[in-house]
Amino acid sequence: MVYKIRYKILRFKLYLHIIHQQKIRMKGLHTDLQTFALLHDQLRNIDSEELNEWMYRAEANNPWFTAENVKSALEGIIEILEPKALENFFFRYKISASAKKIGVIMAGNIPAVGFHDFLCVLLSGNIVYAKLSGDDNVLLKKIASVLTHINPSYEERIFFVDQLKNMDAYIATGSDNTAKHFEYYFRNTPNIIRKNRTSVAVLHGDETKDVLMDLGSDVFQYFGLGCRNVSHLYLPEGYSPVTILSAWEGEFSTVRNHHKYMNNYEYNKAVLLIDQVHHFDSGYLLLKESDLIFSHIATLTYSYYTSQEQLAALFETNKKQLQCVVSNQQTDLYPSYKLGQAQHPTISDFADGVDTMAFLTAL
Repeated sequence: MVYKIRYKILRFKLYLHIIHQQKIRMKGLHTDLQTFALLHDQLRNIDSEELNEWMYRAEANNPWFTAENVKSALEGIIEILEPKALENFFFRYKISASAKKIGVIMAGNIPAVGFHDFLCVLLSGNIVYAKLSGDDNVLLKKIASVLTHINPSYEERIFFVDQLKNMDAYIATGSDNTAKHFEYYFRNTPNIIRKNRTSVAVLHGDETKDVLMDLGSDVFQYFGLGCRNVSHLYLPEGYSPVTILSAWEGEFSTVRNHHKYMNNYEYNKAVLLIDQVHHFDSGYLLLKESDLIFSHIATLTYSYYTSQEQLAALFETNKKQLQCVVSNQQTDLYPSYKLGQAQHPTISDFADGVDTMAFLTAL
C-alpha cells in the first residue's frame, strides 16, 4: 500500500514537472515572436557599414548577388517580418510544446532564399539544421548572427551543417532532378520537397508604360533567377512584344553591365540565330514565341491567348510548374498578384502553395 502511494506521488510530481516544462516552453514560443519582431527592427535600421560588408561578402561569394539584389532580398525579409502581420500569422497555428529537429536543404538562386523556411522552423518552436547552397552561404548566416545576439538561446536552435542525418522532418528545395533523390532518401520521414517552378504574366493590351515598368521588375529583379520571376508572357491577340521592349529601354538595360548575365544573353542569342528561330532582340533581352513557360536567362517567352477561360485551363494544366501569376485585371478564374508584386510575397504566401507552418506544427 505504501509503495502504491509513493508511486502515485512520484507520478504526480513527474506530471507537475512536465506541465512546468511545457509552460516554460510555451513562454519561449512567445519569445520567438518577440525575437523576430526585434529582428525586423534591427534589419530596418541596420548600420550602413555593416550592410555594405554583408553585400560585399555576398557578391564576392556569388557574382549574381549584386549589392542591389542583396538589398532587395533584405527589404523583402523586412516586409515579411512586419510585426502585426507576423503576430497574426503566428497565432493562426497551435504550436507544439516539444521541439523537433528539422533539416532544411536550401536553394541558392537568390539571396537568403531559404529565409521563410528558416523563419517557420523557429517560429514553430523547432530546431533548424540548415544545409546552405554554396551559392548562398553568406546572408542567412549574417541574419542568424543578429538573431543569436538578440536571443542567445538561439545558439542551441540554429545549426548550419554540411550533412543532414536523423532529422524528425525535412524541407528540401531543388530542381526536378534533385527532387527525385530527396523523395527517395527522405521517403520514410515527414517531408516537403519542392521542384522547379516559375511565374507568368498576363497582359490585357491596355497597360500604361508605368505598368509595363512594374512588369519589368517582375522579369529582371535577381536577373530572373527566382521562381517568382516572370519567365513567360501571355499576350492578347495582335499585341506586339516590341511595345514591352520599348517601355523597358533605359531602366532595365543596365543589366548590360553584368558580365555573367550578358554571357548568357550572347549564348542564347547565338543558339536562336543558328537555329533560325524568329525572335525580338533588345540588345540585352531576347523574346521568342513559345508555349513553354520556362525560359533561359536573358530570354523571355510569350504566347497569345483569346479568353480568360483559356488561361484558367492552361494554369490548371501547369499548376505544378507555376509559382505565381501576375496580372492587373483580377478574375475569379485564377489567383494572381498585381504586376510588380511577384517578388513581394506576404508571410502567408508559401512556396508551392504548401503551408509550411501547418506541416511543422503537425509533427
